[in-house]
Amino acid sequence: MKITWFGHSTFRIETGSSVIMIDPFLKGNPAFNNAGLNFDDAIKGVTNVALTHGHDDHIADAAEVCKAGGATLFATYELALHIGAEKFEPMNTGGTVCSEEFSVSLVDALHSSSSGGTYLGNPNGVVITTREGPVVYHMGDTDIFPGMELVNELYKPTVGIVPIGDRFTMGARGAALACRKYFDFKTVIPCHYATFPILEQTADRFVAEASGQNVEVLEVGGSIEL
Repeated sequence: MKITWFGHSTFRIETGSSVIMIDPFLKGNPAFNNAGLNFDDAIKGVTNVALTHGHDDHIADAAEVCKAGGATLFATYELALHIGAEKFEPMNTGGTVCSEEFSVSLVDALHSSSSGGTYLGNPNGVVITTREGPVVYHMGDTDIFPGMELVNELYKPTVGIVPIGDRFTMGARGAALACRKYFDFKTVIPCHYATFPILEQTADRFVAEASGQNVEVLEVGGSIEL
């Protein structure tokens, strides 16, 4: 498995012959643009798109990505209809949809979900369970909450993608506590920081708070192979 971070909460996960993009926010993403990355290269070969919630900094390019390569969209029901992808798998919290090489499960997140005043269903975390082994839990935008213990019990994720930017999500202390208290991640990847001036600008405080855990701080456009 190869995981690539494109800044903010946008990730590309390559597993087997599948390429899953989570929360595609690229063209308007300052971190992506400042890194000099190319949109067409980033979305090349994407077979599936998964969305955590409906805020524009998570769904801005979802429709275009789906259209470009005929990707199948996984999202909560209201959000799936809003995006208008030709191929989509409508879901809701607690549900799982299986494909040949992976399954997608939507779990709780403490946040909100809308675009332009339109309600877009529940905010979620996304669990990707792969045939080749790693289980990736993209927490979406969330605070720490006790139900994370059940997420761990049900899915046993080995990779945690964790928002640390504060203000709209957990900050460094809460995010580190969530990882330490509720999970046994083999790899922790921080996200949702340094995109905008009002967010935490580095992962340094999170790394310090998460001492003893295997934190991988990726550069924008950087990858890790598991």
